Amino acid sequence: MNYDNKLIVAKLQRWEKYLRGFSLPEWDELPAFELYMDQVIVLLTRYLDYLLYDASTDTVITASTINNYVRMKIMPPPVKKRYSRLHLAYLIIICIMKQSLNIAYVQKMIPIGIDEEEVKRIYNDFVNKYKHTCYRFIEQMSNESAAVLRKEEATAEDVSNLVVELAVSANLFKLVTEKIINLQDKTLADFTPEQERVPGKRPRPHSSLPVEQTEEMGPEPTEQAAVKEG
Repeated sequence: MNYDNKLIVAKLQRWEKYLRGFSLPEWDELPAFELYMDQVIVLLTRYLDYLLYDASTDTVITASTINNYVRMKIMPPPVKKRYSRLHLAYLIIICIMKQSLNIAYVQKMIPIGIDEEEVKRIYNDFVNKYKHTCYRFIEQMSNESAAVLRKEEATAEDVSNLVVELAVSANLFKLVTEKIINLQDKTLADFTPEQERVPGKRPRPHSSLPVEQTEEMGPEPTEQAAVKEG
């Protein structure tokens, strides 16, 4: 991988400065009046402009995507084609969390069918946690990228190593988050020692299948299947 090291350093410093000053709007800062679809898209893009990493895209969400979320019952439907701050709260959380989680997991974090006061509580709690987590992320990034930021002349290998380390961290955080969400409404009594995975140990073949057949069944289960198994 080829990188302009000076560009990487400049961007990392710029992103750090941006995140230190960034904050999501709290519930009372969201418009108290009703909005049409195009107004919702403009506001979401203004609130979440840091999600625009593709120069060919000028909005963080499209009207068809919002309509799909309503159709899939991921968020409440508009009232006479108008959206309130309740809808904005859902969409802000959805737009942020879908960057790393499957939409089905996001739906479990803020389900529909709850009253507005509960949505307000969930949303404000999310905003506060987002701010505090940003500060921790900045410190973590400073440590992770030290080899790039603190060298007078960082090498392409330093940058490549940073990319791999961040990608692995993102994957592990995503996996653990999904596993924890899958534990909703479950207790320790729902699990037996036999269900726990042992690092480096392959799952035992199904007892009803011959060994020869299990060996021909293909590769390990996909990540999605592994998440469901816990």
